[in-house]
Amino acid sequence: MLGISVRQLEVFVAVASAGTVSAAAQRLFLTQPAVSMALAELERQLSAQLFDRDRGRLHLSPRGRELLPAAQEVIERIQEMQHQADHPIVLTGELRVGASNTVGNYLVGDLLGPFVSRHPEVSLQVSVDNTEAITAGLLDHSLDVGCVEGPVNHHQLEALPWRDDALVVCAAATDPLAHQPALKTRHFKDAKWILREHGSAMRAQAELALSSLPPGKILLELGQVEAIKQAVIAGLGIACLPQAAVSESVSTGRLVILHTPFLNLHRRLSLVLHKSRYRGVLIEAFVASLIPADPDTANARSSIP
Repeated sequence: MLGISVRQLEVFVAVASAGTVSAAAQRLFLTQPAVSMALAELERQLSAQLFDRDRGRLHLSPRGRELLPAAQEVIERIQEMQHQADHPIVLTGELRVGASNTVGNYLVGDLLGPFVSRHPEVSLQVSVDNTEAITAGLLDHSLDVGCVEGPVNHHQLEALPWRDDALVVCAAATDPLAHQPALKTRHFKDAKWILREHGSAMRAQAELALSSLPPGKILLELGQVEAIKQAVIAGLGIACLPQAAVSESVSTGRLVILHTPFLNLHRRLSLVLHKSRYRGVLIEAFVASLIPADPDTANARSSIP
């Protein structure tokens, strides 16, 4: 019979999350030798190498990736048993959230506020990145939940619709397009565009919109919405930007939203979860804080094909 201990599983999960033995030791308040011994013993009992070593960092091996969700579930179920016995109504622990650029920079209060107000004892770790990176984090279990701006096509992930959103085409107040009384698609011929980097949902949606316009020129590619906004304000070009990101600049006259009813810039913001990831009380509470548990919403939940 296997003699795997809870401590060994805690070490395994901590090393998978932290990437190094030293960081995992600090997180668990253990010495580095103790973490190394616990991990070595777990690998011996499982007759499997759980990590590949590369330049001082540990990366999950194929077997490690396979076993990580089960280890996380065991630990979380034990924590839930302790909460029910000792603190039946107070949630504690750590939740790792990945937020896409727009959400992390402009809607973070809406994303985290309801949960924080109800569960102030939970520690939230929020990573702001593009959709591609958040998808990767969910797949390798370094993130518990993601919030993204566009569709994510992966059979291991599930999407729960959160809220509707839209991009708007913006120009500097001095741009000739800002003074065109009735914009038509032909007015965008040879336009200079500033786009997000490849891998972001905003880039994909902007490219789809541009495909219905006359040829223009991609002048700049930038990794942050705020950088794009400042480049547009400076008159370097035009861009598709989240409405939430430009409201202040529009109100002060530094940016103008171009009226483009011929472009489909609607999008849906979604919570994304790994299908095989155990959804303990923290994940369920986070989802419940954003998505009411009513029949209409439940029917709207969809698995990503």
